[in-house]
Amino acid sequence: MAEIKLEHITKRFGDVVAVNDFSLEVHDREFVVFLGPSGCGKTTTLRAIAGLEHPEDGDILIGGKRVNNLSPADRDIAFVFQFYALYPHLTVYDNIAFPLKAVKIPKSEINQRVKEVATVLQIEDMLSRKPSYLSGGEMQRVALGRAMVRRPKVFLMDEPMANLDAKLRVNMRTELKRLQHETGATTIFVTHDQVEAMSMADRIAVMHLGVLQQIGTPQEVYNHPKSLFVAGFMGSPSMNLIHGEIQSRNGKSMLHLTHTELSLELSDEQIASVRQQAEANELVFGIRPEHITVAKEPVGREVKASVHLIESLGSANIIDIFLGENPETGDPILLRVRTHPAFQVDVGQSIWLDFDDKHVRLFDRRTERQLVGS
Repeated sequence: MAEIKLEHITKRFGDVVAVNDFSLEVHDREFVVFLGPSGCGKTTTLRAIAGLEHPEDGDILIGGKRVNNLSPADRDIAFVFQFYALYPHLTVYDNIAFPLKAVKIPKSEINQRVKEVATVLQIEDMLSRKPSYLSGGEMQRVALGRAMVRRPKVFLMDEPMANLDAKLRVNMRTELKRLQHETGATTIFVTHDQVEAMSMADRIAVMHLGVLQQIGTPQEVYNHPKSLFVAGFMGSPSMNLIHGEIQSRNGKSMLHLTHTELSLELSDEQIASVRQQAEANELVFGIRPEHITVAKEPVGREVKASVHLIESLGSANIIDIFLGENPETGDPILLRVRTHPAFQVDVGQSIWLDFDDKHVRLFDRRTERQLVGS
């Protein structure tokens, strides 16, 4: 069993709290991705699991055993760094084989394992070269191979594909996931790339400022963000987030979007959620670009607005729709919509909007938490 438990981990660097009361359980054979922007604490947490950093508080357990005081060599892990850390005087073959030679694995088995890993990583013809004759992407693959060849219980990977080209990254995502499934190694993978996280993870742990914001399957984190940070971080483009408040109009409770003429009728469940959980009538309306329908003629709620900007991405268009302007800052209040590329409009043209009610999210502006039932 290679279950990993982090219990109230805190790590400080001087006055900076890099990881703050972090608790998480990674199941045996699971592939978990730590996702977040630079400086959020994901690499520090990974290094603490590896034994390269020592937390001031909390416990780290691997396979049910507390490992806080164990050296990295005694934790049965393989760590793949963002930077290659290859031995320059050794060939690619010897770099990959090094951890096996260190524990005196028979030569025939070393040769078999090295060649298997080299085939997966597409570096079979580079085994006789030295690192100085490799590109950055090739060196990263060698570093991956050196970790993979050990077949450890736990893989810890710190942005291992950061230096690979786009096509190879796609291939490596597939191969890494396949390898993890075949070997059954518990894996924690650090990245700031949402596509890597969504395509590879069994579960995603979203981090911000050293705090675990949310843990869940890719679908849960994307469709049901628990905080404003997760809602704004996940997705490209990210979720539309606009300030609003509840107003009563003609006997109905409506969500009025601040500094716009747009008001949306809420369900009884949503109204009850706001009244029970929100600290004040200060809300944030959220909806993803793909859950908004646009048309050149009135549809649904018949919300009329104008086109502010158009981004053509080939497979889709991203249209910025002007709803109003913040009088204090002069900034436009925009709604981003994803449309089919065949939907053609011009800047300044009037269009009509409708929203998928099932995907409307409401957040408390003060606590930044999603309101349950919204």
